[in-house]
Amino acid sequence: HELVEIEDYYIQDPAIDEAIKRVRDILQRFQVRGYNEAKNEGQIRHIIIRRGHYSHEMMVVLVTRKEKFFKGKEIASIIHEELPEVVSVVQNINEEKTNVILGDKEKVLYGRSYIEDQLLGKTYRISSKSFYQVNTEQTEKLYQTAIEFAALQKEDTVIDAYSGIGTIGLSLADKVKEVYGMELVPEAIEDAQFNALTNKIENAHYEVGKAETVMKKWQDKGVKPSVIVVDPPRKGLDARFIASAIDMEPAKLVYISCNPATFARDAKLFAESGYEVKKVQPVDLFPQTHHVELVALLAPKG
Repeated sequence: HELVEIEDYYIQDPAIDEAIKRVRDILQRFQVRGYNEAKNEGQIRHIIIRRGHYSHEMMVVLVTRKEKFFKGKEIASIIHEELPEVVSVVQNINEEKTNVILGDKEKVLYGRSYIEDQLLGKTYRISSKSFYQVNTEQTEKLYQTAIEFAALQKEDTVIDAYSGIGTIGLSLADKVKEVYGMELVPEAIEDAQFNALTNKIENAHYEVGKAETVMKKWQDKGVKPSVIVVDPPRKGLDARFIASAIDMEPAKLVYISCNPATFARDAKLFAESGYEVKKVQPVDLFPQTHHVELVALLAPKG
């Protein structure tokens, strides 16, 4: 099956556009067939390009239907030769008959297993499975707004729930006493711990696990946050997390949302337990689409 280009980007980046075309052409040169989901045939299921906004480093992720990838390393080397900004080519293997994009197993075909980029003056390692916002300049505005809403003090302890690779927690770590972050994706926590070391941050602690489970464990150890920052996926917060967060009695809760509808639902649950929305600021990370992020400050009523 012919590999086709699908243009479905929130942020138009000519460098990524060109990279997708080049990678597609190289694969076709090697007669690599695209995946047919209906028949479960073909080799390449997806081509994913990640590019650092400031570093310009690129990662190419080739999602394959089978682990065996004929001339995979040769293809990866040619991708780098024709696209020198590519410092990482990763094969992700997804053998399941599913429309889920990524599989569990990966191989590095060329270079590193990650790229690096900068955000609010700090450097971050980004692996293939780690979440990283696509619009860096607006992300900086988003996170700066969250930091301003939190009105952080040096004695504050902050929990960074759904921490990803640590971009939020590490951005504010030099303003507070301690930062605690948790995330379900082990690769993201590895990146967060590496990023803390890279940026010489010693007061940030990261752990793999469900937010509500990890928070309960920290609470039992005597961790008492004055601020909780949440940046959940589009489905919003789990009701158990909201109960755990309220149980810790933070003075402030900063909610970063990519889905105003689920934020409104969660804000109602917080309100029922005595936390009200003090202010909200929309931030447009996805120009010319209906999507919008927002930052909200919640605090006890009164």
